[in-house]
Amino acid sequence: MNIKSIKTLGELKKSGYISKPIKYELRDNLIEALKKKKNLFEGVYGFDTTVIPDIQRAILSRHNILLLGLRGQAKTRIARLLVNLLDEYIPVIKDTDLNEDPFNPISKSAMRLLDELGDETPISWMHRSERYVEKLATPDVSVADLIGDIDPIKAATQKLSYSDDRVIHYGIVPRSNRCLFVINELPDLQARIQVSLFNILQEGDIQIRGFKLRLPLDIQFLFTANPEDYTNRGSIITPLKDRIESQILTHYPESLDVARQITLQEAKILPEQAQSVDVPEIFQDLLERLVFIARESEFVDEKSGVSSRLSITAYENLVSAAERRMLINGESKTKVRLVDFWGIIPSITGKIELVYEGEQEGPYDVALNLLGKAIKEEFLEHFSNPDKLKKSNKVDPYESIKKWFSQGNSIDLLNDASDKEFELTLDKVDGLKELVWNKSELDTEDVYAYAELILHGLAEYNVVNKEILENQLSFRDLLSDMLNNLGEDDEDDM
Repeated sequence: MNIKSIKTLGELKKSGYISKPIKYELRDNLIEALKKKKNLFEGVYGFDTTVIPDIQRAILSRHNILLLGLRGQAKTRIARLLVNLLDEYIPVIKDTDLNEDPFNPISKSAMRLLDELGDETPISWMHRSERYVEKLATPDVSVADLIGDIDPIKAATQKLSYSDDRVIHYGIVPRSNRCLFVINELPDLQARIQVSLFNILQEGDIQIRGFKLRLPLDIQFLFTANPEDYTNRGSIITPLKDRIESQILTHYPESLDVARQITLQEAKILPEQAQSVDVPEIFQDLLERLVFIARESEFVDEKSGVSSRLSITAYENLVSAAERRMLINGESKTKVRLVDFWGIIPSITGKIELVYEGEQEGPYDVALNLLGKAIKEEFLEHFSNPDKLKKSNKVDPYESIKKWFSQGNSIDLLNDASDKEFELTLDKVDGLKELVWNKSELDTEDVYAYAELILHGLAEYNVVNKEILENQLSFRDLLSDMLNNLGEDDEDDM
C-alpha cells in the first residue's frame, strides 16, 4: 500500500501505522543499517574508527550530540548525512505549525482539531528531506527567533485575546518538532539565549512570555562548535553543555591518502578542466603535505587550525594555473607543473591565521616557506638525501646534474612556457631524466614532473641555487652564483 494515499486519521489507524519518537526512529534505522553493513556516511573519510563509531553510539543511546572540532572537519556534512537515518515519510496533522503527530498532538489547536473532526482529521506526509533544520548561531539571534513570541497582528486580525495560545508565533525550535535540528557554531549564541534551550533539552518544555506551555517537543538536537570559539567569541555555558549527552571530537585527516580523497571529492573541477589538465600524483601528494606542514608550522596559529578548504581551493587554483598557461599557449592538453604551485599562494594566505612570528615574516613569505618544506619532504619520498650522501661512500646520483651546473650552465623555467619549451629546457640538464628512469618505481609518464621536483629538491638542500623572479624560476650553480655576487659587490665598492 502506498502510504501517501492515506489522507485521514481514520485511514492511518486502519493501516496499522505505529508512530515513534525521532530518537527511537534514528536508533531503529541505525540498527537496521548496521546489520546490513550500509555506509551511512558516504563521502566522509578518515573517521571510520574515531568519529563515526562515537556518533553511532550516541544515536543508539538516544543522545543529543555536540560535534566539537576545528574548522573544515566535516561537522556540518556529518549532520546533514544523519537525515538518511530518518524514515522516508512520516504523517503529520495537515496545516499545523508544529509538524504534529496525529497520534500524539502537542498543541491546543491540534487537539481542538482532533476533537472536532475525529477520524476525519486530514493528514499529510512529510519527507525526510523536510525534517532537517539548520540554524547558524550568531550574536543577534533572539529568544523570539528560537522559541517564539506573541504575534499582535494575528491577535488583531483574528480578534483573539493575548491570553489565547493561538496568538503565539512559534520560533524555529518548536517548528522543528519531529526534525533533526542543527545549531552551528553554538558558542556564538549569547549566554542568555543559550539559557532558553535548557528546558527543551531536559524536559521538552518551552516558555513564551507569560504562557504556561508544556510542549513535549520531539527533536534530535545536534550542535557544532569550534574550540577556538571558547576564548575568541564566546563559550557554551556549563549548564547547557551538561545537558548535551554526547560530545564528540572531530579531527583533521591523519594520512595523505585520506586527505587526497577529500580534496578530490570536494574540489569543484569542471569537466573540461578535468579532460584537459592532468595532475600528477606526486603533485597531489605535495599539495596535501603542504597542508600537513602548515598545521605544524611555528608561523601558523595551531588553535585556529588549517581547514581542509585550504587544500580544496588550492587544488582548484592549481588546475586553473595550468589551464591558464595552456590557453595562453594555444594547447589542448597539459600537465600541472611545480611552477604552477606559485598560483596557489592566494589560497594559502587566505586560509591560515598567523601568530606573531608569522606576521613578522609576512603571509607571502610564510606561504613560500611552507611550499619549500613540502617540496623537501616530497623530494625525500623518492630520492636520496644530498646531505647524507656527503657523509657516506655511496655513489652520488646527482653528480651529473651538479657537474652540468658547475660548468656555468643555467636554466630558466618560465611560468607560462609551453609544454614543448618546458620539456626542452629540462632536457638541457645532464643526468636529470636519467635519474628518474633509473628509479623503476616511478611513473615515467610523469618524468618531467619528477625531473622538476629534483631541481627544486636540490635547491632546498642548497646543491643548486634557485632564484624566484617575477615570471620565472632560475636555476644555476650555487658556488658560481656566490662568486658572481661577490664580483658585483667588489665593483660597487670601487
